[in-house]
Amino acid sequence: MRKLRFADRLTDRPDHSLVGVIRMPESTVSPITAIVRRVVWAVVALFAAVLIVYLDRDGYRDGNGDGLSFLDCVYYATVSLSTTGYGDITPVTSSARLVNVLVITPLRVLFLIVLVGTTLAVLTERSRQAFKLQRWRSKVRDHVVVVGYGTKGRSAVRSVLSDGVEPEQIVVVDTDHAMLEAASALGLVTVHGSGTRSDVLRVAGVPRARAVVVAANRDDSAVLVTLTARELAPKAQIVAAVREAENVHLLRQSGANQVVVSSETAGRLLGMATHTPTVVDMVEDLITPESGLAIAERDVEESEIGGSPRHLPDIVLGVVRAGKLYRVDHPEADAVEVGDRLLYVKKVTRAQEDD
Repeated sequence: MRKLRFADRLTDRPDHSLVGVIRMPESTVSPITAIVRRVVWAVVALFAAVLIVYLDRDGYRDGNGDGLSFLDCVYYATVSLSTTGYGDITPVTSSARLVNVLVITPLRVLFLIVLVGTTLAVLTERSRQAFKLQRWRSKVRDHVVVVGYGTKGRSAVRSVLSDGVEPEQIVVVDTDHAMLEAASALGLVTVHGSGTRSDVLRVAGVPRARAVVVAANRDDSAVLVTLTARELAPKAQIVAAVREAENVHLLRQSGANQVVVSSETAGRLLGMATHTPTVVDMVEDLITPESGLAIAERDVEESEIGGSPRHLPDIVLGVVRAGKLYRVDHPEADAVEVGDRLLYVKKVTRAQEDD
């Protein structure tokens, strides 16, 4: 029983056995493009064989006894590569051989592409996925891991993508195959398994991740995922969502840098909507990064050093200094210093585009 548990650890498995656990995003190549690429490689192989035969034409004997011409070399390479061999009926005139090369051989190539190419593609799919997986695991660094791809996880992914992060730099961990299929359709790397297991988080590359988003459906699961992620990645930025405010301190003690109380935030917006619905609309606009206005963070420009953030063209909400946020009305934020970052409101789309 102990041996079975040891062998079941994902971190002890070779890369090829993780193909069913980690799913790499598929490349979006049309069938026509794939066929054209195969035809091109087939033609390259054919001409390479022709060149080899032609350079060594003195070593071949023709049935006519008059030596090999270039057309003879093409014919020989064609029947050889197409595995046709030699039968009792063979073209003997130049025109017949030309027709065989220009018409019959392309039909053979197309037949081989449809029959053999498709079969090989099915047989080598697992090997190709294993190779892509191995290459990804060896190169992935500073990526974002999202544990849980429910409503919160999907929204977090959309926000990360809007910040310019490439899809292959986002890894989604979930136990629901339907959720993983939806994430894979966006070009994200997916890992099937529970985020509460350290070996699953290791497979997702958490020790080398830049940030970890914990979007579990239950607070106790969020605490366990946060504890495990912090142990694996002491320097990563861990952001966790929690349903109840009374559990915030547990998440922070577990190692979360930021904790978002989803139920209380939704409740406050619902309460505000009863008497100030336009304020709710503006808040929704600010936290929706795809359109309208958005809250963003940027480095201070050299020309802004020493000035007041309240006098800048951008609407500045706060100043981040040494990892600490100061509101724009705080005394520490009276003047911008070297190394500061500004929390400001940026325009994502123009006003007329929102109407």
